[in-house]
Amino acid sequence: MDEVIIYTDGACSGNPGPGGYGAILMLGEHKKEIFGSKKNTTNNVMELTAVIEALKLLKRPCKVQLYSDSAYVVNAFLQNWIAGWLKNNWKNSNKEEVKNKELWQELIELTHIHQVTFHKVKGHSSNEYNNRCDELARNAIQNVE
Repeated sequence: MDEVIIYTDGACSGNPGPGGYGAILMLGEHKKEIFGSKKNTTNNVMELTAVIEALKLLKRPCKVQLYSDSAYVVNAFLQNWIAGWLKNNWKNSNKEEVKNKELWQELIELTHIHQVTFHKVKGHSSNEYNNRCDELARNAIQNVE
């Protein structure tokens, strides 16, 4: 099984507002950058979208080391928030509907295809790939139609 490294980031100008995402996928010496934007969105939607779009590019099941500066995305998996949401019929610990449920459902499906290990990285620091994803996301915002 191929082992892929993925870095992702999402950004928003205003929250909500125009948003963008960026991701870098690496397999051996191969590297692919992707990005996209949305006219009216939130930071969290863009963070989730970056991960989803990157995983959707994989053509077969892979082991994935996924790096994100989004505590929202990473903690949902590492702190088992998702298990709680599923158990509580998509309600969070405050008994409110989980936001972005459809995106979470899509991401969960993708994690059933791929063996994804989530890693939290510090944003806006010295990680070159995280910084590049941030640049891709912010540049994507400039191209919102």
